[in-house]
Amino acid sequence: MDLFQKCTNYTAAREALRLGYYPYFQPISESADTEVVIRGRRMIMVGSNNYLGLTHHPKVIEAAREAIVRYGSGCTGSRFLNGTLDLHEVLEERLAKFMKKEAALVFSTGYQTNLGTIAGLVGRGDFVISDKLDHASIVDGCHLAFGEWLRFKHNDLEDLRKTLEKIDEEGGRLIVVDGVFSMEGDIAPLPDIVKLAREFECRVMVDDAHSIGVLGKRGSGTAEHFGLEDSIDLVMGTFSKSFASIGGFIAGPEPVMHYLKHNSRPLIFSASMPPASVATVLAALDIIESEPERRERLWANARRMTKEFRALGFDTGVTETPIVPVIIGSNEMTFKFWKVLFEEGVFANPVVSPAVPENASRLRTSYMATHTESQLDFVLEKFRKVGREFGIIS
Repeated sequence: MDLFQKCTNYTAAREALRLGYYPYFQPISESADTEVVIRGRRMIMVGSNNYLGLTHHPKVIEAAREAIVRYGSGCTGSRFLNGTLDLHEVLEERLAKFMKKEAALVFSTGYQTNLGTIAGLVGRGDFVISDKLDHASIVDGCHLAFGEWLRFKHNDLEDLRKTLEKIDEEGGRLIVVDGVFSMEGDIAPLPDIVKLAREFECRVMVDDAHSIGVLGKRGSGTAEHFGLEDSIDLVMGTFSKSFASIGGFIAGPEPVMHYLKHNSRPLIFSASMPPASVATVLAALDIIESEPERRERLWANARRMTKEFRALGFDTGVTETPIVPVIIGSNEMTFKFWKVLFEEGVFANPVVSPAVPENASRLRTSYMATHTESQLDFVLEKFRKVGREFGIIS
């Protein structure tokens, strides 16, 4: 068979386009934090991970502008060779302090951070154990690792124990979980995971992409939320959510960071974060540390929306965070619901099987500190209207 035959045979997306239900790759022509313009239509954005609303903060924009003037538009090389700026090192020092770890290492994307950390550490004879609903970057990192990969049912501690009991060989062991799961909005049970990790002599890595800036008194994530900052070995974070930029980092013991500097292929063979992105993260970190009221507003908005959706009769699953899924049912119904909602001026993200269980397709909504009461009122009214039209609620 011709290698390209599968491409010709793939017609699902084109069929959705033909029917007018295709929801992806929508081109945003203007963005004003909680509102966007798509094809001339202004919409309320409830599909962003911009939790603290920092993408348009004046200090963030000015920091990016100044960095471009001083350093230029890009580094044109990897961290390993010519692509390390003093800004990268300043950011790593700041992040290590913020996360209460010995050291941190900055990657070009959050995706590469998980790939580079897991594949860089888990070698032949080692084991990596992950939650079945972990992010795709963790899954791909486990695929790339030369060690053996085992999975346990989502947040199921008994299944995690059974999985760990299967390992009867010597070798390093790494448990990797999301802190906040991006499609469900629930939180990993870290206290119990840590207990099992100690019992079975495992290291623990937490992907805090959706947790940093959101959870914890200081906003440093899931470990702080549970009071386990000294018990989690590695914490991964991304800059494309609360930090309003792009990139990622891993924080942990200094010897581990030093090892990854010299053994992580995604770090060594990728161009480094551009200066404006690094400066953006530093400015965002300043705001996270100095403006805790932003996090308070974020949680007020999140709690209100979860409460209001449930009062209307929508199923929001097990969410505990500003990620609030609205479960619709079938893939077809979800796409149709999305289209009408989109036409009504609300941008949400449709998530369908196999990314989620069959007949549990949903619209993933997420909230910002900067959403206004009137904007949230508008979103609720449109969901109420469309939900009744489709018979999802009465």
